This record gives sequence, C-alpha cells and structure tokens, in this order.
Amino acid sequence: MPPVRLLVINADDLGFAPGVNRGILEAHAAGTVSSASMMVAAPAFGDAVERVRSEAPKLGVGLHLDLVAGRPLTSVPSLPLDALARRALAGQVDAADVRRECEAQLAALTAVGIKPTHIDSHRHAHAMPGILPAVAAMAYDAQVPVVRRPLDSPSLLDPLASTKMLVLHAAWRTALHGVAPAHRALLARAPHFRGIALQGAPDVCVRLLATLDHLPLGVTELMMHPGYDDAVLAEQDPYRAEREAEMKALLEPAVSKRLTRGDVRVVSFREI
Repeated sequence: MPPVRLLVINADDLGFAPGVNRGILEAHAAGTVSSASMMVAAPAFGDAVERVRSEAPKLGVGLHLDLVAGRPLTSVPSLPLDALARRALAGQVDAADVRRECEAQLAALTAVGIKPTHIDSHRHAHAMPGILPAVAAMAYDAQVPVVRRPLDSPSLLDPLASTKMLVLHAAWRTALHGVAPAHRALLARAPHFRGIALQGAPDVCVRLLATLDHLPLGVTELMMHPGYDDAVLAEQDPYRAEREAEMKALLEPAVSKRLTRGDVRVVSFREI
C-alpha cells in the first residue's frame, strides 16, 4: 500500500458573511472541509462563532488575519489598508503596528473560547516583507503551532495562477530575511500548500480531483473558499460566484468518493 498523505482542507474567510459561514459548515458536515480560518472583525463573526459551537465542535479553527479589507481593531497608522502592499514592499510598515493589530485579532478569537489551531491571512498579507516577521513572532509567543506558508507549485499549464504563485514565493523569500531564527523554524514546520490554481477556475472540480491525485508526501494544506453569495458578501468582495463554484465542487460525490480511497486522510491542524 502507498503511504497515506495527510490533508488539511481549510476554508478561508469564516465570519466574512452569513452565506460564507453556511457554506463552510455545510462542506464540513459533508466531510470535505476539516479546518477553517476565522475573520474576527468581519460582519458575520458572531454568527460564525455560534454556528461552530452548535454545529461543528470538531472543526479546527484558526485566525484569518485581516490587514487588507476590514476595519482594524487598533490604531495602526502605518497600515493603510488600500496601500498595504506598496508600503510593505517599500519598508514603510511599522512592525509594532503589525504586532499590535495581530495580537488584538488573536485576542478577539480567544475571547470567544476558540484556541486557534493555525494562523493565515486574507489575501496572504502575512507573506509580505515587514509583516511576516511580526506575525511569526506573535505566533511563536502565543504558541500557535502553524503559520501558513503559501508557497504553491507553479505550472506552465496555468500561467495566470503560476504568476501569482511566483509573486508569493518572491515576497516570502524577501520577508524571511527579517524573521528571527527561532521563528523561521516555526514557519518551516508548515505543511505543503495547494489551492491557488483552484481560485476562480472554470473547472474547479476537475482541478480539485487532480490536486487530490497528486498530493506530495507528508502533510498538505488545501486552501478553499466555499460559500453562498448573499448581500453581506456583495458589499465586501467581488469573489462571489466563484465561492459557489467551490462549494459545488466540495459537495460533488466524486470528491467525497476520492477522499475515501484510502491513500488520503483528511485531518485538521490539531491532528498533525
């Protein structure tokens, strides 16, 4: 028998909107989402907390840091949301601002009784220079065991998604220069990462099945964005119909059947 690959199927954006919450919990009930990342300053945070408590006690929940879309929980003058990437690349982000905002978001999650299994971020903001060192330091001090390493595998067959992957690789390499050695060790323990090629793809179910067929040895995190469109989501984000396409793929019988073949075991971050 081939070795069993461990797979964390993580749904980003829990708390973003009621329809997103409903979709994530539905996919979890179907066995095709094992983990989710919570946005604590989003409109449906309270709804997400209540639904996790009542419907999904086994769902692994982490913190989905939001430094680019929502309203900060603290005063962070060097973190203007509409110019964060530019300022980060120019070295104009104050690490103290990043640390203070990240700690506030983490505290908001723990205050509702959720001990985060991992940390990642909206639009991979934590991968940027000036931000990654502060996020890694906070995770290390708070004893959060996993920080997403969003380094997907580029392919010549998908130049658009691969361009995004290569940009993230470059940003991560640059950002690592500012990370303390002990914190680098924490980052290095993160699982393999997949999912960028699925975002917005017209053949998302086909790509999902292909991803499951070609998982690397060890542990892999598969990032997904399932959900149902609603008015709250429409006010915040253009990624709407695409969430429903991902939702449909996760509920496809072929996907559930593939996950029961015996060579892949779906787990949460708390199990690795």
